[in-house]
Amino acid sequence: MASPSRSALFRRFFEQLGEVSELAARTFRAIFGKPREGEIFFQQLEEIGLRTLPVVALTAAFGGLVFGLQSYYGFHKYVGQGTEAYGGPIIAVGLVRELIPILVGLMVAGRVGSSMAAEIGTMRITEQIDALFTLGADSVRYLVAPRTAASILMLPCLTLFGDFIGIVCAHFYNVALMGVNGTVYLRNTLMYLDLWDVLSGLVKAAVFGALIAIIGCWQGLETEGGAEGVGRATTRAVVFASIAILITNFFMSKFLPANL
Repeated sequence: MASPSRSALFRRFFEQLGEVSELAARTFRAIFGKPREGEIFFQQLEEIGLRTLPVVALTAAFGGLVFGLQSYYGFHKYVGQGTEAYGGPIIAVGLVRELIPILVGLMVAGRVGSSMAAEIGTMRITEQIDALFTLGADSVRYLVAPRTAASILMLPCLTLFGDFIGIVCAHFYNVALMGVNGTVYLRNTLMYLDLWDVLSGLVKAAVFGALIAIIGCWQGLETEGGAEGVGRATTRAVVFASIAILITNFFMSKFLPANL
């Protein structure tokens, strides 16, 4: 079978971009409109937030440890022995602005985005969504809006939790394990870590949450072809959401102001 032409691939890309944009517009109208699906919203808060905490804690802990290790190694080798205590601000800013939001977004995309695609995809192939339409229910308002609202709310909370875990673990590695001067390390970290550094990471996390939920639900709604189709939709949801997170992170890092 002949592979699709380049023009066909570009056309399909822009068709999918249009589908996602239309779904996003309908979703945000449903979020700010009435009625709201409160029960599903609170279920998703638990699913996205509480049940993802162990994954986020483990990811942030080892992210902080490895970032602390590399910072210690860089200062010790290239700046000079005794300067390792000045790496605290670099570690903290790097974690809260870039590393933790991205890691949390990727972990949630793998765990929650795939779950949304599989759940809604199963509803699609078993004709439950068609039944909702027959009953006069809006599938976007009932299925997509509460998941997106919960994801936008919980991703910053998970990121803030991950920031704390990552900074504490980096401090533990440098001070407790490597003998860095804890007073200087902590003083420099508090001196140079601004509130906006933390807030910019939380803004990114909220955007990542919207991307994960909308892409996951979009793939679920587009599912066809039985169980094999659900598997394809789940895989595409994770891949598309992860790529979208990395691309969006670059542009947000580029255009968000360094300071307020």
